[in-house]
Amino acid sequence: MHTTLISAAELARHLDDPKWVVVDCRFDLARPASGREAYAAGHIPGARYAHLDDDLSAKITPQTGRHPLPDARAMAATLGSLGIDNETQVVAYDAGNGAYASRLWWLMRWLGSERIAVLDGGFKAWTDAGLPVTSALPTVMATRFDAKPRDTMLLDAAGVGQAAADPAWRVLDARGPERYAGAVEPLDTKAGHVPGAHNYPFTNNLGPDGRFLPAAQLKSQLQQSLGTVPAERAIMMCGSGVTACHNLLALEVAGLTGARLYAGSWSEWIRDPARPIALGPTPRESR
Repeated sequence: MHTTLISAAELARHLDDPKWVVVDCRFDLARPASGREAYAAGHIPGARYAHLDDDLSAKITPQTGRHPLPDARAMAATLGSLGIDNETQVVAYDAGNGAYASRLWWLMRWLGSERIAVLDGGFKAWTDAGLPVTSALPTVMATRFDAKPRDTMLLDAAGVGQAAADPAWRVLDARGPERYAGAVEPLDTKAGHVPGAHNYPFTNNLGPDGRFLPAAQLKSQLQQSLGTVPAERAIMMCGSGVTACHNLLALEVAGLTGARLYAGSWSEWIRDPARPIALGPTPRESR
């Protein structure tokens, strides 16, 4: 069973395994149709497509962030429609760095299945290895996925606000330093971060080739950002609950388990004008 990362070579050995399903999660926030277009142009043989907005998120409301967590039953139905049941080994991939594939990885774990891995290096690693690509659509046999949500993996806005103010907890924001500091904000209506949250950009998890760093290196730098706080008292957030999952995956690769997700993240936090906003760099003790 593969539960974190998988190499292109290992996936290639299982392409014809009926108990495996590959899901293409390519997406671009600036052009939401681009992922589906890329899939139609060419994908890993047998892969089916999952769209971040349409398949891996609920509809936006005035109270939610940009990518609300899907209803557990609706997400289970989506998985079933992709041919995924509770015994299926799933491999998710995106264009390269795993930012969107990690969302599906976390969703499946939330619903009770750990048979989900992210293709390390994504579609780029696959094509760089000279492995086959097709535009043919797979024949998908729908099945049933039984959801068993583990809501202890989540924390809401109120809990995040309390945790960020408590030195016994650690909130890590996966956005880039400029967005975290409030110097720029290309996506949301307000800039800044949750007071007390620390910055750990998800790109810190990656090497120059777009693949995850070795587990020991990930563990060292994640522990530096956690300080004295154990992983089970850490909360990951970002702009809308997507790249935060990348940090959760990195923690799992590093053997640091038990961290939670603030699914609404910054785009939900700012919906309530009563919630405070901080500007500037990450607190000194986590640098």
